Amino acid sequence: MLIDPFKRKISYIRVSVTDRCDFRCTYCMPQKMKFLPRDNLLSLEELERVCNVFIELGVKKIRITGGEPLVRKNIVQLFKGISNNLGNGLEELTLTTNGSQLEHHAEELFNAGVKRINVSLDTLDKNKFKLITKFDNFDKVMRGIHTAKKIGMKIKINAVALKDINDNEILDLVKWCGENQFTLTFIEVMPMGEMGKRRIDQFVPLLEIKKLLEKNYKIVDDPLKTGGPASYVHCNETDQKIGFITPLTHNFCDSCNRVRITCTGKMYMCLGQEDKEDLIKPLRDSDNNDLLKEVIYKAILRKPKGHDFEIGREKKEKFVPRHMNVTGG
Repeated sequence: MLIDPFKRKISYIRVSVTDRCDFRCTYCMPQKMKFLPRDNLLSLEELERVCNVFIELGVKKIRITGGEPLVRKNIVQLFKGISNNLGNGLEELTLTTNGSQLEHHAEELFNAGVKRINVSLDTLDKNKFKLITKFDNFDKVMRGIHTAKKIGMKIKINAVALKDINDNEILDLVKWCGENQFTLTFIEVMPMGEMGKRRIDQFVPLLEIKKLLEKNYKIVDDPLKTGGPASYVHCNETDQKIGFITPLTHNFCDSCNRVRITCTGKMYMCLGQEDKEDLIKPLRDSDNNDLLKEVIYKAILRKPKGHDFEIGREKKEKFVPRHMNVTGG
């Protein structure tokens, strides 16, 4: 079992399988993003081995992320390999995706044990979608979402709240997700990576969104826990759960139960800190996993109490140098 210095059990890992993405969302990465050479990435077999070791160490949930994970060649093979642990230590294998490749991969993923997915979708407006992502793929994403729904996947929509872009669509997103029986989670923009603009200009405090919902619906706190940082309410009129991820207005670090693995084998103990451990050397220097386990145990003891995200108009913004696609959020 992995326990950090603050007595938090680490039961959840987020594994980025690629830094590449087929979108360029304005809050995530620049349009002219320089990606890693493919030779720098861990192989799918190495990623599977790392996941298996974490399962042996007590991890119960694995989320595959990117970049956009489904653009990596043969990625379904990784899901098939990891899923052999479902019911044997691993309780859930899931995925965060932009939905662009779902139409082609949803059935394979479902058969490989992925029963629940998160889809990043910030708007229901095709023009705004292109403005945010820089690509005209709204219809493709919607087809993917409905394909996944049809085969029985449970879907959560993740929407980053963006000032003067989608903050007038909050009720539309709630209505649409309610009609489709999707869980909906709103997320505050996170200060990660230099974007050439101030994040405060994009920032919408989720307290404002919650107040808007309270004016239009009867909502009550919901005890739902998914292993992630969201807190939930239940909307009676639409009979759905609505989540809030608030890294800036309400720090969620006290209950943090996760670490992040990059596609190059770096383990970040905190999304909002730069301290990391290189797992490649112990992974490749030994045929057994003892050395890798030892390195992981020691790294967990460096996990900080919380992140250092900070934005505001009156002071210089404090952001993490790496972009979101490196560690997958």
